[in-house]
Amino acid sequence: MSVRVRRVYEPPQSEDGVRVLIDRLWPRGLAKDEARVDEWPKGLTPSAELRRWYHAGEGSYEEFARRYEAELAEPEAAELLDRVRGLAAKGPVTLVTASKNLEQGHASVLARLLRSES
Repeated sequence: MSVRVRRVYEPPQSEDGVRVLIDRLWPRGLAKDEARVDEWPKGLTPSAELRRWYHAGEGSYEEFARRYEAELAEPEAAELLDRVRGLAAKGPVTLVTASKNLEQGHASVLARLLRSES
């Protein structure tokens, strides 16, 4: 199972496969045809409360990841996660985000969960 994470502002590449936008809001300054996004499951993003808590510096990345995984276990998010997992089982999937910190944000949590389910 090939799952990778890239910034949505980077030019799409042929090896991206299915491009899944994992942000709740559309990235600023980016035209939809330039992004080449195939899926946009907004329900996979962290809740506004969790996002505010983490960005306010109130907790560690590990605690954020634990709380986010709990949110992803909720029925709607779990169904969307299964959909992306199914796409990844058929071919490469690239999770795209506007976030600058790919290693300590929700993209890394999602990628790890998808890779561990293979």
